[in-house]
Amino acid sequence: MTKLPALPAPMVPTVLMVLAHTAFAGGRVALALSALRLGGSPFEVGMVVSLLALVPMFLAVQAGRWTDRRGVAGPLLLALALLEAGLLLAALPALAALGVAAILMGCGFMLVHVALNNAVGSWDAPARSHGFSMLALGTSVSSVAGPLLAGVLVDLAGHARAFLLLAILPCLALPMLRGGHLPPAPSPAPAATSTALAARPRMADLLRHAPLRAVFVTSALLSMGWDLFSFMLPMHGEGIGLTATMTGTVMAAFGAGTFVVRLFIGRLARRYTEWQVLGAVLALSAAVYFLMPLARTLPPLLALAFVLGLGLGCALPMTMSAIARNAPPGRGGEAIGIRTMLANASQTVLPASCGALGAAWGTQAVFWLVAGLLGAGLALLGRVRTGTPAG
Repeated sequence: MTKLPALPAPMVPTVLMVLAHTAFAGGRVALALSALRLGGSPFEVGMVVSLLALVPMFLAVQAGRWTDRRGVAGPLLLALALLEAGLLLAALPALAALGVAAILMGCGFMLVHVALNNAVGSWDAPARSHGFSMLALGTSVSSVAGPLLAGVLVDLAGHARAFLLLAILPCLALPMLRGGHLPPAPSPAPAATSTALAARPRMADLLRHAPLRAVFVTSALLSMGWDLFSFMLPMHGEGIGLTATMTGTVMAAFGAGTFVVRLFIGRLARRYTEWQVLGAVLALSAAVYFLMPLARTLPPLLALAFVLGLGLGCALPMTMSAIARNAPPGRGGEAIGIRTMLANASQTVLPASCGALGAAWGTQAVFWLVAGLLGAGLALLGRVRTGTPAG
């Protein structure tokens, strides 16, 4: 039998991310469909889906610290095992099993996300910028492939078999953990610094670090902007009489924008600092959210969605690059964990809170409120001194 050629080292994190995120994104869709098939109420279905982000939100910082102490190969092995176990458990026809499966899948993918971004963050600057752009591009691909694959598998093979087939993907990722392409566990601290490093790390230390604090706040705002579009656009579309196909087309335009801009992230990183790009994204996103409720027909909505995708598509790779550049030595994974915690908090809290605000004030007020928050984020970035180009 001919042995397949090994992947080039810089491609390993991206391929791992595509496999893991395709399984996770597909599993998320299949979880909702299975919960509905089992007769779950809207509240029960919402609870199952929210468990994908709720529990990982509380574990993300500890997961980051673990990757700082132990390297990423061990955490990735556990992450893939959790993702695999969740997909297999979800094949059982019971709502309780789906809830536990959601926790396992959410924790597994959270750990994959933290570990792979910490791994890429340990590379030198040019390779790091390219690595983060490739991870983001891989996420865009799997965000489309996962739900599409899940829908096809559910229709052709049924809900249980769909989960079992999705569970093949984490298994395909396992051989790449043995290739030696991922950073090993860090070396023991020198004696001169062992006392300082032995002190229990505190999240507050990172939050008091001004550049990191700016990154965390900016990341939280942009995560809010991303999640709000996914939640509020269908409500706005229904309010102005768009068909389901039209609404789906607008959502696809947003996805197309994120994919296109991630093809050129490396060039942006070589020409501009992370702060410059993130500031531009905040300004662009605020403008789009201000204009979005004023758009009442399909063509302007398509244009605005595509432009918003161009902006928010930059957010993740530039945020990760800024974290890698500004995190104290040995605490990059912890900083990524804080950013992941904030993103999961947004995914957990935002739908309910924006739904309540929309019911009370209307969707237009919600769009404008978020536009104001995104604009206010520029003031924070304005106080961060511009550094050297990200590349």
